[in-house]
Amino acid sequence: MKKITSIVLVISLSLFFIRLSFASPTVYIPLGSANQIIAVDAATSKITATYTGVENPHGLVATPDGEYLIAGSLKETPLKPGQAKDKPNSLLYLIHPEHGHVMQTIPVAGWTHHQAITPDGRYVISTHATRGYVSVVDLQSSQVIKVIKTGNSPNYTLVTKNGQVAYVSNSASSSISEIDIKNWQVIRTLDAGPSPEHMAFSKDEKVIYVANPRAGKASAVSVESGKVIEQFDIGKSVHGLDISDDGKTLFISSKKDDKLVAVNISTGAKREIKLSPAPYHLNTIYGTGKVYVSSRKKALIWVIDQQTLNVLDTIELPAGEAHQMTIVE
Repeated sequence: MKKITSIVLVISLSLFFIRLSFASPTVYIPLGSANQIIAVDAATSKITATYTGVENPHGLVATPDGEYLIAGSLKETPLKPGQAKDKPNSLLYLIHPEHGHVMQTIPVAGWTHHQAITPDGRYVISTHATRGYVSVVDLQSSQVIKVIKTGNSPNYTLVTKNGQVAYVSNSASSSISEIDIKNWQVIRTLDAGPSPEHMAFSKDEKVIYVANPRAGKASAVSVESGKVIEQFDIGKSVHGLDISDDGKTLFISSKKDDKLVAVNISTGAKREIKLSPAPYHLNTIYGTGKVYVSSRKKALIWVIDQQTLNVLDTIELPAGEAHQMTIVE
């Protein structure tokens, strides 16, 4: 009997680890005006869950263990005449995917554009474009512990893998603010090209790639020198960008030219594919060889092969438009 039990246990464990080895990432996607967030299985491109109870979610991050999602909102309550600008009038939503609903809301001042989370999963950094600052929420206390002035219209935030530094693009200041996370202070200002918005690190984090929508370009910014070292012509109204799995290719969307552009970082050589209408936010789904590209004008996401730029699939959304995606492996 003991021998049979042992065999069954070994088989069960083997099947468990086989399932783990073939597990695909889950991509969580806020749908803005649809007032919901969806989960997509990256292997099948199928929607597996829907979360409601959020108002106009745009920015989204997940804790590293995937236990919680934190969504920002473009919805805010207008301030009354004489009210202080630091009065909370918008919300962050803390969602437990397994339980399937919003667990808690956290008041913040000003609507949230994009978000980032520290590698330890403790702090969430939200950009508040109309306030000229980022807020820092400590998830242990569920409170805003710091507000940091950056530049005009802060847009997007990157956090280094070691969790020591954050970089914030300031769209109306043409700059990037470098923040020391230990002290939550701006310690340096980097150039970023005109109207910088979305950003992505190079694999070694020595270069920050930045979308410059008004110029129709993407800029490469040296972290060491704080200067723009290269620019790539992309097209009208560039928006999303990300790096390929191997770190060799930069993907950028052009809304008004209806195209996705792939730039070889070493040579500057470009490939492109027409996507219509209005390719918008995009994310490399690491480990799958895919890029998800949303449409600004239609409720869909194109699933693109990183190597060939072929459209592998499309994800029909229930409504709304897909914004800042986050991936849990």
